[in-house]
Amino acid sequence: SFTLQACLTRRVSKTDTLFRRALAIREKALGPDHPDVAQSLNNLAGLLDTQGKYAEAEPLFRRALAIMEKALGEGHPNTITVRTSLDTLLAKM
Repeated sequence: SFTLQACLTRRVSKTDTLFRRALAIREKALGPDHPDVAQSLNNLAGLLDTQGKYAEAEPLFRRALAIMEKALGEGHPNTITVRTSLDTLLAKM
């Protein structure tokens, strides 16, 4: 129904705002190349992906992956998770 859709849209908008705020806080506190920053990038990119905003999500996934590979290595579970998310996104594009 229209009311449910409006509620969901507001929730997604609020979530987007919170994810962007978390990213900004982590970047300021930890620096741009910290794995926690990569996690925030991945979270935001995942939200954008679910909204069909693939072009906006892709660079965020790529940046998150680069940070994870450098900080944790290619075989780390968190790196693999981000790589899988990026690969899934690219398959949709």
